[in-house]
Amino acid sequence: MAKTNIRNVALEILLQIEKNQAYSNLLLNQMIKKHEVQGKDVGLLTEIVYGTIQRRDTLDFYLAPFLKKTKKLDQWVRILLRLSLYQMVYLDRVPERAIFFEAVEIAKKRGHRGTASLVNGVLRSIQREGLPSMDQILDEVERLAVETSHPIWLVKRWVKQMGIEEARKMCEINCTPPEQTARVNNSAITQDELIHMLHEDGIEVVKGDVSVDAIKAVRGNLAKTKAFKEGYLSIQDESSMLVARALGVEENDHILDSCAAPGGKTTHIAELLRNTGKVYSLDLHEHKVKLINEAVTRLGLENVVTKAHDSRKAGEIFEPQFFDKILVDAPCSGFGVIRRKPDIKYSKTVSDNQHLAKIQIDILTEVSSLLKKDGILVYSTCTIDYEENEGVINTFLEQNKDFVLDNTIENFLPEIVKPYIKNGQIQLYPHYFGTDGFYIARLRKQV
Repeated sequence: MAKTNIRNVALEILLQIEKNQAYSNLLLNQMIKKHEVQGKDVGLLTEIVYGTIQRRDTLDFYLAPFLKKTKKLDQWVRILLRLSLYQMVYLDRVPERAIFFEAVEIAKKRGHRGTASLVNGVLRSIQREGLPSMDQILDEVERLAVETSHPIWLVKRWVKQMGIEEARKMCEINCTPPEQTARVNNSAITQDELIHMLHEDGIEVVKGDVSVDAIKAVRGNLAKTKAFKEGYLSIQDESSMLVARALGVEENDHILDSCAAPGGKTTHIAELLRNTGKVYSLDLHEHKVKLINEAVTRLGLENVVTKAHDSRKAGEIFEPQFFDKILVDAPCSGFGVIRRKPDIKYSKTVSDNQHLAKIQIDILTEVSSLLKKDGILVYSTCTIDYEENEGVINTFLEQNKDFVLDNTIENFLPEIVKPYIKNGQIQLYPHYFGTDGFYIARLRKQV
């Protein structure tokens, strides 16, 4: 497939993301299939799409001085300039002459000779004059926001919550690609057996850094393996694997996963139960419950019951004090997974946090009555925001005096993360171990 087509596809994906707020990961996979992108071109397309999104505001800062005399640009022209500049600045292996040629060809086909001339002129000027300096941005927080392409309101929020140095480390790692990790289906195979199986198929993997259930890809795509198809592994981040472990699953437990799609934590719980007990898996949407069922079937699990239902009304379908343990992996802003979904940082607003915090409290309040006395409730999110994490738990505990934070959480989590456990809670930032950002709290219902 010609490289020009790859950049055309990248432009189309980026345009759809901006116009329709399409999810980058889903759209990328759809377009790879639609255009039959194969081999190394998949890597190049992925790099251009994710990189351009991750660096959007930085690229716009670099472009701004060269667009001052230009009348309002069509959206696709701006995106074409962004993806071309991204390759110039961040992809050393792509020759600039190829970048210029293909950008001009795309501009000719999508626009007219004048558009092509503009695109060529801007890129040549940047090549000749160099990039503008970030030093002209005097405010340290604003400069960090532009350097790492994060909304200024979000960086200010993080600086207030964790200080400038921690915020800087987090912003910087958000501009790097995540590693691919997978969870071993320990009910079907051991970690060593799976590593051997994958090596036999030419996939290079090592044991994970954080979770005892994890393997990490060094070379090869774990989602395309025979081992994945046959149910020996699930694609999951290492920090996410800690959530089911924090429950302290015991054989024959009845456990509710109240916000379960796409099923990673439901299936992990079911594996830890060794096909005893039962996991009741709820999600609001039928099409997402279908994803859970597909994962359950692929992994050969027989102790999962799924249902499309609003967890804020879970009392309609379950008796009080029915469950030994409950997981609320709540809908959240997702700021801990920006490396996987870079468009998240541009689509969220301050009011989203407040709205989500109310939903999180409502779910916790509803399901708490379904937990047995002395039972365990684990609350988790893939965000790093105080309001959705400690803030939600503090509010819940104030309103529900029969619950307390449970310090035994450290008995269920690996040694490497114990320095970050405090008062029954753990907050992992992406730069600690290169995992997703995750928050986990373990609560006990008092007798």
